[in-house]
Amino acid sequence: MDLILWRHAEAVEPGPGMDDMSRVLTTQGERDAGRMADWLHRHLPHDTSVLVSPAVRTRQTVQELRRPTRLVEDLAPRKGAQAMLDATGWPHAGKPVVVVGHQPTLGMVLAHLVGGVPLQQAMPWRIHKAGLWWIRCEHPRQDRPGVVVMAVRMPDLP
Repeated sequence: MDLILWRHAEAVEPGPGMDDMSRVLTTQGERDAGRMADWLHRHLPHDTSVLVSPAVRTRQTVQELRRPTRLVEDLAPRKGAQAMLDATGWPHAGKPVVVVGHQPTLGMVLAHLVGGVPLQQAMPWRIHKAGLWWIRCEHPRQDRPGVVVMAVRMPDLP
């Protein structure tokens, strides 16, 4: 299984009384999201599932990818790393999955899957805004799947 963890692009800071879930992308965030979407469009297999947090900024981040997406409540901020892993079917999903989500959850999933740290003890790895990590589970086992890092991308890389 391939799991692509894509952090939402830069969003406006919340103003007084603004709901966190309704924050929109900045102009820079829109550009960065478009760059990453272009790269993903060239590299993703056609059967890839795209799961998106219900936050406005994640839906805007994935917009230029121009693929069907599924809003998943368990990807909202503060839902947790285990909820994210359960939503993706890791490590046994039959096709690649892109998750467009939030820190610190994405970073906790990386610390767990790549670093081998138990979820309860994981300190989140940093993922740049609009950045992504592409990981692959090879030879899934009961105790711990073999994980390979396939790509790490930031929007400002050519």
